Amino acid sequence: MQVYITVLGIIVAILVIAAILGKRNEKRAEKYFRNKAKKNWGKESDIDIRESRRKAIPKYFENHKEKTAIDDITWNDLGLDSIYDRINYCKSGAGQEYLYYRLRTPMQTDDFDAFEKQVDNFTDKEDLRIETQLAFAKMSNYGKYSLYDYIGSLDELKMPSRLPHIIADILILISIAGCFVRFELFLVIIIACLLYNAVTYFVIKGDISPYLYIFGYINRMLGGVDLFKKLDDEVLKEETRDFFKYEKETDSFKRGSWIILDPGRLSNSGDPMNMLLDYICMFTHIDLFKFKSMYNFVKTHGELLDDIVTALGRIETEISVACYRASLDGNYCLPEFTADDTKYDAANLYHPCMNNPVLNSISADKGVLITGSNASGKSTFLKTSAIAAVMAQTIHTVNATSYTAPLYRIYSSMALRDDLAGGDSYYIVEIKSLKRILDAANEDGNRIFCLIDEVLRGTNTIERIAASTQILKSLDHKNIQCFAATHDIELTELLKDYYDNYHFEGEVTDSDVHFSYKIKKGPATNRNAIKLLSIIGYDPKIVADAQNMADEFTKTGTWAE
Repeated sequence: MQVYITVLGIIVAILVIAAILGKRNEKRAEKYFRNKAKKNWGKESDIDIRESRRKAIPKYFENHKEKTAIDDITWNDLGLDSIYDRINYCKSGAGQEYLYYRLRTPMQTDDFDAFEKQVDNFTDKEDLRIETQLAFAKMSNYGKYSLYDYIGSLDELKMPSRLPHIIADILILISIAGCFVRFELFLVIIIACLLYNAVTYFVIKGDISPYLYIFGYINRMLGGVDLFKKLDDEVLKEETRDFFKYEKETDSFKRGSWIILDPGRLSNSGDPMNMLLDYICMFTHIDLFKFKSMYNFVKTHGELLDDIVTALGRIETEISVACYRASLDGNYCLPEFTADDTKYDAANLYHPCMNNPVLNSISADKGVLITGSNASGKSTFLKTSAIAAVMAQTIHTVNATSYTAPLYRIYSSMALRDDLAGGDSYYIVEIKSLKRILDAANEDGNRIFCLIDEVLRGTNTIERIAASTQILKSLDHKNIQCFAATHDIELTELLKDYYDNYHFEGEVTDSDVHFSYKIKKGPATNRNAIKLLSIIGYDPKIVADAQNMADEFTKTGTWAE
C-alpha cells in the first residue's frame, strides 16, 4: 500500500509541477507580447498571412455582402489586397475577416462618430490597447478555415445517435460489477463493448475532425470575451457590454470543452496524460458526447455567434486603424464629406504602399481626363484617387493633408484581361466592365466615382476614339464623377466641354527619360513613345522613319507609307 501511495504522490507532484511551469510559460509569453506591442507602436504591420489563411479571410464579407460593396473588378484593379495588408494589425480571425469586410464596404452615410471615439480611445490609452490586443492574440484565428465555412454547412454532418454508445457505456459499467459474479461472461461483454466503441470511434472521429478546429476557435473566442470583463474602460464598455448578455448560452459550450479541444490532444503531442485521455475517450466516447452538445449549440446559435464575431471584429478593426495611423507619423487626414456631390478636392495625396511617394493635389467639380506618356504616373494617380475614396469611407483615414468629397459608390475599369474561360476577348471584357458602371448609375444610391484607364484600348484607333468619346460623354452623368486616363490626345479636344484636362509628362534626353510624376493642368503637349525606342536601343532608322510618319500624319491627317 505504501508503494501505491508513493507512486500516486509522485504523479500528483509531476502534475503540479507541470501546471506551475505551464503557468510560468504563459506569463512569460504575455510579458513578451506586451513588450513587443509597445516596441512596435508606430511601425508598419508585421502580420504575416499564409496563403491558405488568406483564402478564408473574405468569408465574413461574402456572408454580409452589401449592394454598395467594392466589386471584384474594382478590388483587383486598385490592388486593395496590398492596402489590406498595410492596414492589417489584427491578431484574431474575427478581426482579420471583419477588417477585410470593412475595406470592401464603403459607408454610404457619414456615421463615424462612434468609430472615431473608439479609435481615439485605443490611441490614447496604451495599456488598454495592449491588453485588448493580448485578448485577441489569445483567440488566434481559424487557420485555413473560416467560421462561415461551417455555420452554413452543419446540416451536411450527419451526427449519429448517442443512444448506442450510452448503452455500450452502461453495459461496461454493469459488466464490471458482474465480473464479481460470473467473470468469464461479463468479461466477454466488456471486451465486445470496448471493441464496438473503438471501431465506431474512429469512424465518427474522422467525420468530425475538420469541425474541431472551428469549435476550438469558437471556444477561444468565447474565452476571449471573458477577458473583456477585466478591461474596466467606460468607452470600450459601450461596445462590449452586449457580450455578457450571452453568458448563459455560451457557458454550456465552454463547460467541459477541454476534453475534446485540449491543444495537446488536437496536435497529437504525445503527452502521457493526453494519451491516457485518448484511450479513455476511445473506449467511452465521452468526448463525442461533448462534441454533440457543442454541435447542437453552433447549429442553433449561428446568429448569436455571428453577432459576437461582428462585435469582436469591429473592436479589433478599430485597434488596427489606431495602429495604422500611428505608423503614418501624422501624414494623414480625416475626410470631410460634402453635400456638394460634384466636388472632389484632395491635397497632397499619396499611395499608402509607396515609399517616398510624390504628392499630388487635385480639385475637380466634373470629370477629369488625364493624358501623358507610358510610365508617367497616370495609372498610379487614378488608383491613388480611388483608394483615397475607399479609405475615407471605410477606415475614415486618408493619406493626404486634406480630402473633401461626396460619399460615393466606387467602381473602376483598369487592369482588365481576356476572359479565356468565358471566351471573351479583351474588348468584350472591357465594354462589359464599362457597361456595369453605366447600369449602376441608373440605380438608386449615392453618386458613383469611377476610374477608367486607357478607354477601349482593345480596338482600332478610329473606332476607339469614336466609341470612347460617346462612352465618356455618357459617364459625364448627373450620378457619376469619372476620372479617366488615355493616350488618345484627340479626346482632350472632343471632350473639353465635359472633362477638365490634366496631364503627366516626362523629359526625354538623348540617353534617358525623367518623370516628375506631378499632375499638371491642361492636355499633354509632348509625346515621347518614339524617342523611348531610341533610348532602349532600337535601330536609328526605325526611330527616324517612325518619327517622320508621325510628323507627316500630324500635318496632313493621312498616313504615309
